[in-house]
Amino acid sequence: MKRVYLDHNATTPLDPRVFEAMKPYLLETFANASSPHHYGRLAKQALEESRGIIAKFIGAKPEEIVFTSGGTESDNLALRGVAYHKGRRRGHIITSSIEHHAVLRTCSALEKDGFTVNYLPVDDQGRIDPDEVRRSIKKDTILISLMLANNETGVIEPVAEVGKIAREYGILFHCDAVQAVGKIVVNMKDLCTDLLSISSHKIYGPKGIGALFVKDGIELSPLITGGHHEKGLRAGTENVAAIVGFAYALKIAVDEIDSYRIKVSYLRDKLESQLLNKIDQVEIQSAKAERLSHTSCIGFASVEAESILLHLDLKGIAASSGSACTTGEPEPSSHVLVAMGVPPERAKGSIRISLGRENTEEEIDYTIDVLEDTIRQLRIISSQWETVEEKAL
Repeated sequence: MKRVYLDHNATTPLDPRVFEAMKPYLLETFANASSPHHYGRLAKQALEESRGIIAKFIGAKPEEIVFTSGGTESDNLALRGVAYHKGRRRGHIITSSIEHHAVLRTCSALEKDGFTVNYLPVDDQGRIDPDEVRRSIKKDTILISLMLANNETGVIEPVAEVGKIAREYGILFHCDAVQAVGKIVVNMKDLCTDLLSISSHKIYGPKGIGALFVKDGIELSPLITGGHHEKGLRAGTENVAAIVGFAYALKIAVDEIDSYRIKVSYLRDKLESQLLNKIDQVEIQSAKAERLSHTSCIGFASVEAESILLHLDLKGIAASSGSACTTGEPEPSSHVLVAMGVPPERAKGSIRISLGRENTEEEIDYTIDVLEDTIRQLRIISSQWETVEEKAL
C-alpha cells in the first residue's frame, strides 16, 4: 500500500542528518553537562554551542535561550512564570480564542487561581486585530500571549504590530512560535517579543526538546525547581543529544527555508486548486489570509472529518482534523474554526493537511484522487441515511 504522510504540523520525521549529528552525544559524549570532569566539559561545550546556534537563527543572545521539554512546557513557563513572579496572585492577561491548548488551558487554570483573562476574537479568516489588543489593555495587564502562526489554518498573525503595542504600554509579550520557526523567518528584534516558545519536533528534530526565549532582564518564576540548570529556570539534567539535534535541525530549516517554501507552496496550491475543481462544496479555510506555505485546512460539506480521515488512513494517507493534542476529545469541532465563525457542520467536515519537505507531486496527485472518491462515497452514504431518517419521520 502507498504511504503518504501529510500531518507535519503534528510532528515531522527525524531528519537522518539530524540523527547522525546526535549519535556521538548518545554513544560517546554522554556525560552530564554539569559534571566538572573532562567528559562533562565536552558535553557542556556541545550544549553551549547548540544554544548559540539556536540563538543566532532567531536573532537572540545565547544567554536568552532556556531549554525545555517542548512547546507546551515553554508556553507554561512563560505564562505561569510571569503570572506567579514574586508571589503575585492577581493580574490581567490578554490572549486569543485561537491559541493552542497549551496556552488556553494554562490561562483557564490561572483564572481559577484569581487572574483575569481576555480571549480576543478573530475575523472570519482567523486574524487577530491589533487594535482589539490595544482596547483590551487594563491598568493591571501583566502579559499578552499570542501565537505567530496557527497550527490548524496556518494563518500568520500580526505579532510584530502587537509587540509594538505591548512595548508602548510596558507590558510583557509572549509569542507561541512553535509552528512558525523554520517555516518563516523569525527574528526577536522584528517581533518585539519578550518571551517566545519554539519546539524541535516541528522542524525535523527530535521530540521532547524545545526552548523558551527569555529576553535579557526578564524574570520568571520557575516551574521545575531543583538544580541550577538553565539559569535556575528549568532544573534537571540537560538532554545534550536532543539539544544538539534541535540546533542542527533549526540550522537545516533556516538554510533550506527558501527551497522548502517554494516546493511546499507549489504542492499545497495544486492540492487546493484541484480539490476546488473536482469536488463540489469545498471551502479552503483562511484562503484570503497570509498563511504558512505548507498548511491547508479544507472544509467539505455534508461529511464529517472523522469519516474522511478513516477512509484516508485505509488508503495509506495520514492527515488530521486539527491539533494532534486534542485528538480523541468528545467535541469534534475545532475551537479555531468555531472562533472564525465557521458553521459547526462545516467545521466538523474540515481536515488539516500539512506538507513536508519529503512530499512529492505524485503523492499529492494520489491524495487528490483518494479524496475525490472518498467524499463522493461519504456523500452517497450521508444522502441515503438522510432519506432513511425522513421516511422514519
